Amino acid sequence: MRFLGTPPLTRYEHLGPPPFIFAIVCDATKARGFQLQFAAKRFDYRVKAALMPAAFWPLADKKKTQRSPTERISMRISNLLAAASLAALSLFAGSAMADGEKLVIGTDSTYPPFEFVDASGEIKGFDIDIAKALCAEMKAECSFVSNDWDGIIPALQAKKFDMIVSSMSITPERSKLVDFTNKYYNTPPAIAVPKDSTITDVAGLKGKTIGAQTSTTHANYAEKHLADTELKLYPTADEYKLDVSNGRIDAVIDDVVVLSQWVKSDAGACCKILTTLPVDKEINGIGAGIAVRQGDPLKDKLNTAIAAIRANGKYKEIQDKYFDFNVYGD
Repeated sequence: MRFLGTPPLTRYEHLGPPPFIFAIVCDATKARGFQLQFAAKRFDYRVKAALMPAAFWPLADKKKTQRSPTERISMRISNLLAAASLAALSLFAGSAMADGEKLVIGTDSTYPPFEFVDASGEIKGFDIDIAKALCAEMKAECSFVSNDWDGIIPALQAKKFDMIVSSMSITPERSKLVDFTNKYYNTPPAIAVPKDSTITDVAGLKGKTIGAQTSTTHANYAEKHLADTELKLYPTADEYKLDVSNGRIDAVIDDVVVLSQWVKSDAGACCKILTTLPVDKEINGIGAGIAVRQGDPLKDKLNTAIAAIRANGKYKEIQDKYFDFNVYGD
């Protein structure tokens, strides 16, 4: 359809349209930039050419086209209704586009089985499958970005991505920096040691070197509850696993699921689970949640989606792909 230049100004000497019509058009003008001008007993209006087809422009030259007062009022109402309809359609289209919202998800892809990079270079894992299910539930288009763990919250705050799905425990300290959804799983910490270790219980760790990933609840737990050990911190879980398998440290602390999966693999054949540890809610929190920027309404959408996949069976389908127990917890 071709659009012409700015339509001529038409001036009506009669009273304006019925009040309800004027209200509709006023609402439309706020949304789509219509310009209204009226004063006293006369009603002027101008519609931006980019939004109004020429078919709706009234003729300016009254000498060429004389109409009765009734005809002029009828045309005026038709034009106003057309303008309101165009605005309403534009608003409806904008709302419909929200279903295709594009979201970027940040994750530390060095934490199997929750997130890891496979041989083809694709990020996979329990967290990734949960995130994809939530995106499908929200009708959003999602992509993933891998980020180092110790810089993942600052990256979220800098808007490098829209949320963090990376087994992040919900803790009071982190809640000062980000908003969390409800939990999507909850598992306790554990200790793993070499199979030939002489350590038989937690008390046997006294004076030993224990490895943990930096900036994690497990590192904080060891500092508080295993204070008589020497704590060695690593940028990634892969690095502490390598050191314990080579005998450079005596034990490691992490999530029971992470360690259990590892000791069952060829890479973790060196080691065994020593014990699980009591949960300290102040440190370990109430489970793993999805982090978003403070005040972001995305949090409520995610909570609704979490409840939905729990109810429709999708959560259990994903859980059973990775674990043989209830990873959600109580």
